[in-house]
Amino acid sequence: MVNQKIIDLFVPGRLCLLGEHSDWAGMQRIINANLIPGYAIVSGLQEGIYATAQKADRFIVESSLPLYHGMGLDCEMDTQKLLMVAQEGGFFSYVAGVASYINDNYRVGGVKITITKMDLPIKSGLSSSAAICVLVARAFNQLYRLKMNTNGEMQAAFRGEQRTPSRCGRLDQACAYGVRPVLMEFDGFEIYSRPLHIGTTYYWVVADLKGKKDTVKILADLNKCYPFAETETDATVQEALGCDNREIINQAVKYMEQGDAESLGRLMTQAQQNFDRKVAPACQEELRAPILHSVLEDENIKPWIYGAKGVGSQGDGTVQFLCRDIQSRNELMHYLEDQKGMPSFSLTLKPGQTVNRAVIPIAGFGTRLFPATKGIKKDMLPILDRDGVLKPALLILLEQLEEAGIEKICLVIGEDEREEYDRFFGRLPEEHMEKLSKERRAYENKILEFGTKITFVYQKERLGFGHAVYQCREFAENEPVLLLLGDVIYESYEEKNCIQQVVEAFEQNGKALVSIHAVKPEDVVHFGILHGQWEDAEQTVLRVDRMYEKPTQDYAAECLGVYNARNEKEYYAVFGQYVLTPDVFEELENNIREGRRSGGEYQLTDVLDTIREKHGLFGFKPNGKAYDIGLPETYRKTFCEFGQL
Repeated sequence: MVNQKIIDLFVPGRLCLLGEHSDWAGMQRIINANLIPGYAIVSGLQEGIYATAQKADRFIVESSLPLYHGMGLDCEMDTQKLLMVAQEGGFFSYVAGVASYINDNYRVGGVKITITKMDLPIKSGLSSSAAICVLVARAFNQLYRLKMNTNGEMQAAFRGEQRTPSRCGRLDQACAYGVRPVLMEFDGFEIYSRPLHIGTTYYWVVADLKGKKDTVKILADLNKCYPFAETETDATVQEALGCDNREIINQAVKYMEQGDAESLGRLMTQAQQNFDRKVAPACQEELRAPILHSVLEDENIKPWIYGAKGVGSQGDGTVQFLCRDIQSRNELMHYLEDQKGMPSFSLTLKPGQTVNRAVIPIAGFGTRLFPATKGIKKDMLPILDRDGVLKPALLILLEQLEEAGIEKICLVIGEDEREEYDRFFGRLPEEHMEKLSKERRAYENKILEFGTKITFVYQKERLGFGHAVYQCREFAENEPVLLLLGDVIYESYEEKNCIQQVVEAFEQNGKALVSIHAVKPEDVVHFGILHGQWEDAEQTVLRVDRMYEKPTQDYAAECLGVYNARNEKEYYAVFGQYVLTPDVFEELENNIREGRRSGGEYQLTDVLDTIREKHGLFGFKPNGKAYDIGLPETYRKTFCEFGQL
């Protein structure tokens, strides 16, 4: 066994909220271009599969969980042998299928995967098979640095699953996105997907109907209706999975984004009725689903829900309910389990985490700007803004935070520095106010208003950047916070300032985020360099897979270059803006409690690398420029150039 670093993995199951069957139906456009593309809204679940993984000489999947009855897989990394396992069927066929696909398309060795926990029901329409496929693809991707982005992992999982007898649909792999709703479009071989912003908290309950259904028969019967309609039944199935489904999905996206849970619930019920009327006749034996419909028509349930429908391929497998509130959710779950004998679990979808707090560490003397900093704090150095007003650099940051909707600000200062800030954010003496113009008096009131939004915390010991950030853990109150550097200001090339861009990127992706910018190859030795794969066609969002502090030019050229649209290598360093999630503060606390330092200090970079491994980390490239005021030469350049764009 190769002795290698062990990584932790978690991949959730998935729930198709709306649009079942449209994934494979949309693929039929390869043959019949008159068909409508498929559309679905899919969400990952809180439940899923947990595992550890490390490099190995062979492909090994093992678990001590009772669910697996001591069974596992141990196979050479040989495509033909893996394919033989994949074609045998069963749970471990999926992992073998993905491993065979990876072995065919990438230069890799083996992997040992140990499944440590699984709270996702099997054969319940929640795609435990897709979760394990994504988990295997992710293990190879991270261990061998295969440079796959989220869509790449989805494709590898799908191609691997297609090598098994199951050959499930393509919406399954949406679980690669985690616990969030995703809009998916299926047009022939092409898959387009994007996470959805939602306007309120939605409470779903999913229950096992404890019935029987034959998914293979359902799919076989419905497939007979494609690619060309030969009967009236064929035509109505194509209509339901085509234009009807498209309209339902468009309405659902609107309701979800608006936060209209009541309308979304009604739409779910309408979608089920349309399915029963137009699709079920094609497979009446399975889709008449007496257990499902008895639950949907249960009058005891209706006061707790806005709507309900079947799950997955439909039939007597699983049912989903959109509940009115958290109390209704809890009462429904008790009723289903106690009165119906139907195990259930909840799915709570919350609006994308919004950022309304910011942290700016500004403690310190500013040694490199001495003797100027003997009389003025570094963050108070004057900058001529584009409005013609000479402002302290900190004030420019505060104005941009206000534009971005940030409501609360925490300044990390030294214990002896509070008086200086109290004086700045306090009211001018009346004799000075009288000398100001009307416009400047209004600006003085604005400074006073900024002061009401500020919380001060003290860094009593200078133990590193991570230590300074950690002082704000109580201020963060378990919410995401924006972190800015006190000696960097930003200028945007577009209407939205750089802070707004960063906040919106975080809300779109939902994970800890670091703003990045390109640096010249000869400058990489001065920065921490991030490597990863672009998640979007515009090449603004990077899923980070490696962080390296001040690499040599040769190492950066070999290992850290990120290709742009012109197929040229670029190198990305931190732009100076971060969005930190609560788990960042947890890791900082662990490091400080256990005394884990780098270079004698507690480093934020070390923690972000841990977060990258455990939960994922994104880089975002704002459309703008950063100006450093921390050195005499960079301050002079900033003073001359800022505001000239």
